[in-house]
Amino acid sequence: MSVWADAPKIPADELAAHVGQVFHSHWFVVDQGRIDAFAKVTEDEQFIHVDPVQAAATPFGGTVAHGFLTLSMLSPMAYSALPRIEGIAMGVNYGFDRVRFLHPVRSGSRVRARFTLMAVTQRSPREWQLTYDVSVEIEGAHKPALAATWLTMQVTA
Repeated sequence: MSVWADAPKIPADELAAHVGQVFHSHWFVVDQGRIDAFAKVTEDEQFIHVDPVQAAATPFGGTVAHGFLTLSMLSPMAYSALPRIEGIAMGVNYGFDRVRFLHPVRSGSRVRARFTLMAVTQRSPREWQLTYDVSVEIEGAHKPALAATWLTMQVTA
């Protein structure tokens, strides 16, 4: 089953009308299991991520997620928040113009993304570049975990 099975659909020629629209993802739990798995796969097993005893002695007061883990969660967050574009065969990550890690995500926190569609550029008859301002909110925190300008490319069949 597609991750976008229930997502609303927008015709590609109506994308520009949605510039400025805000979309919120579902909440995702960033637990120690997720952090440990990310640490293992990326070979970044710094103690602040994987050692609760040692991390408790830091200003974080416990383990925290990698900034890159939070950034990598933008894809599933987007699947849960953004409408599907009619006729699009695939979407690809085109990159970032800006990424800032603003606040640590403590193990056990819930996070969600806030996407604002900032620009739509038709790059060819089959390709649409979408630009989003994204922030990842941490439930109960006064600052977001990260802020970014994310570029995606949507390609029609």
